[in-house]
Amino acid sequence: MSDNSSTLRGWLRAEVTTSPRHAALQRFYFGWLRLKGNPLALFGLSVLLFLIVVAILAPVIAPVGFNDQSLTRRLLPPSAEHWFGTDELGRDVFSRIVWGSRITLYISCLVAIIAAPVGLAVGTTAGYFGGWTDTVLMRVNDIFLSFPGLILALAFVAALGPGIENAVIAIALTAWPPIARLARAETLTVRSSDYIAAVRIQGASPARIILKHIVPMCIPSVVVRITLNMAGIILTAAGLGFLGLGAQPPLPEWGAMLSTGRQSMLQAWWLAAIPGLAILTTSLAFNLFGDGLRDVLDPRSE
Repeated sequence: MSDNSSTLRGWLRAEVTTSPRHAALQRFYFGWLRLKGNPLALFGLSVLLFLIVVAILAPVIAPVGFNDQSLTRRLLPPSAEHWFGTDELGRDVFSRIVWGSRITLYISCLVAIIAAPVGLAVGTTAGYFGGWTDTVLMRVNDIFLSFPGLILALAFVAALGPGIENAVIAIALTAWPPIARLARAETLTVRSSDYIAAVRIQGASPARIILKHIVPMCIPSVVVRITLNMAGIILTAAGLGFLGLGAQPPLPEWGAMLSTGRQSMLQAWWLAAIPGLAILTTSLAFNLFGDGLRDVLDPRSE
């Protein structure tokens, strides 16, 4: 077993790679070693993996449904029976936190899936073509960046109406501009490279050059940026839920739970403290993991 492990390790550490697959596995291996050498990033990754497992196994982990009510057990403090206590309707707070992890991951991942491609498309197009295309796209980008993210999200969700789907659209519309600016900066560096000139001489269309040669060079930076932005996305989603514009009752969204809990904060501190701690921990985990991922994907760290 140890011989096989040593052989595999030696193969991954080989100075000369034998195939594209070998090179990709070697990059992943060395990236993992750098990530493993960063305790804070590893802690953030562990918290995120734990959150994903909790969200997937919510029906198994949660002792009761997130909306099971019993007025006879309302505002009970944390105990062996109810780990995080109960709320004003007698619902188990632990179960609602567990189910709420699904909503948090759903919102953050969906925003990333929407915002990253939009920002990447706008940024690479502006950076490659330049001229009036760059001017128009970047001025639109500047208009979005001139407003605070939460204020802009509030304006969009007020126009679209409350609800998770509308909140996702509103947050995504505020999340793509920083990605576009980053992708444009990367494109301005890459477009003057010799290999881009060679591909252009061979007759490749601008669309092919952008999709096949420029976008892959921008993806690592975009992945790091969207990971670091996850904390802001979660806070914005929680802010919309706190104001009643995100997930609607009885869904156990952490921001909405925090809003409800503040009304009973003096006699039931856990109603606001537990959702607030969940938001803080998840946001911190994304920031720590994003910092570590930036070190791993930064070519200067090779």
